[in-house]
Amino acid sequence: MDMDYAHFMVTQGRKEKDNSVPSSPSSDAYKRLLAETLNLNRTRILAFKNKPPVPVELIPHQHTSSASSTTHQAKPSKPRRHIPQVTQTSERTLDAPDLLDDFYLNLLDWGSSNVLAIALGSTVYLWDASDGSTSELVTVDEEHGPVTSVNWAPDGRHIAIGLNNSEVQLWDSASNKQLRTLKGGHRCRVGSLAWNDNILTTGGMDGRIINNDVRVRDHIVETYRGHTQEVCGLKWSASGKQLASGGNDNLVHIWDRSVASSNSPTQYLHRLEDHTSAVKALAWCPFQSNLLASGGGGGDRTIKFWNTHTGACLNSVDTGSQVCALLWNKNERELLSSHGFTQNQLTLWKYPSMVKTAELTGHTSRVLFLAQSPDGCTVASAAGDETLRFWNVFGDPNEAAKKSAPKKNQEPFAWANRIR
Repeated sequence: MDMDYAHFMVTQGRKEKDNSVPSSPSSDAYKRLLAETLNLNRTRILAFKNKPPVPVELIPHQHTSSASSTTHQAKPSKPRRHIPQVTQTSERTLDAPDLLDDFYLNLLDWGSSNVLAIALGSTVYLWDASDGSTSELVTVDEEHGPVTSVNWAPDGRHIAIGLNNSEVQLWDSASNKQLRTLKGGHRCRVGSLAWNDNILTTGGMDGRIINNDVRVRDHIVETYRGHTQEVCGLKWSASGKQLASGGNDNLVHIWDRSVASSNSPTQYLHRLEDHTSAVKALAWCPFQSNLLASGGGGGDRTIKFWNTHTGACLNSVDTGSQVCALLWNKNERELLSSHGFTQNQLTLWKYPSMVKTAELTGHTSRVLFLAQSPDGCTVASAAGDETLRFWNVFGDPNEAAKKSAPKKNQEPFAWANRIR
């Protein structure tokens, strides 16, 4: 739209037509040439036009670029992480027959020794990620089983196994020997476990949360009472000072280790009541110690973020489906969630914008369990379709190995031949 030309045609152009006087042929030819040169032969104001001509550079580009580079150095921008299409399909798929399709259990964990533990029915299997070998750790008796939870100790050698009969077994995976059985803490199945150094925290269908010191005979050292239904999510913060618990009563509790008492049930620090369905998915942020993410079940479908110092809800995002598990990326500000009906997908979110970065599909039933490799790159997912899938969603394991490899301190003149 050329408003100047429009105004001219409405006013002056009309006057020229009304006050026209006879002119010579040479004068008319001159006017036509002038009109073509100045692009005045236009009859439509709103019209589609060709692309404008490329502007002529008054100063050669090489001079401007060299001058600007010497006077001002542009701040390099961080490249946007690209999720290749190949990572949006699983790297490997393993059969997991007899995997219980139970939202409230925790049947998958990846230890610091790079061994994955998965409970299938009454048997716990170990899959060594370094060589792909599989071994059976234990098959519990029918009156004790099935297995309802597994969790590796920080050393990557010892593993806790929660059972349907309310007991918890401790095993040494290196020698395949049972070390002890923890009894008397719960009245029902133990569906959630979480280690904090030598303390094993157990959550049961009875609503109780118990801290067990595995080094002493009388192992029950603290009891947390706040949930009225099954405790299905337990996660200690990286500092070991705060415990987050989620239950089938739609509640999230934050417990402070410093105020724990062995004489009486410990009072929670915060009681978070914003979810409207069971909360199993819990994940502490690796780059902000007081930030907790929680996910609600099928009647809630939200991921919520909490400041655990104040108890304030910082954000809530409707995911559209049941949130079964959550994992933070250790290297980037990203969060991975696994879901149920209708897509049974894994969703990668950018934090804090919560923009979807990728969706990983392949499971045909709800993705109940997630576990992260020690290097932080690979995620294992287990679903009700009885498959175990592996995704390199958080980066390339080979690149991570290069970054984590210690640099060799070469001696002076190490390149020279030595004479001995």
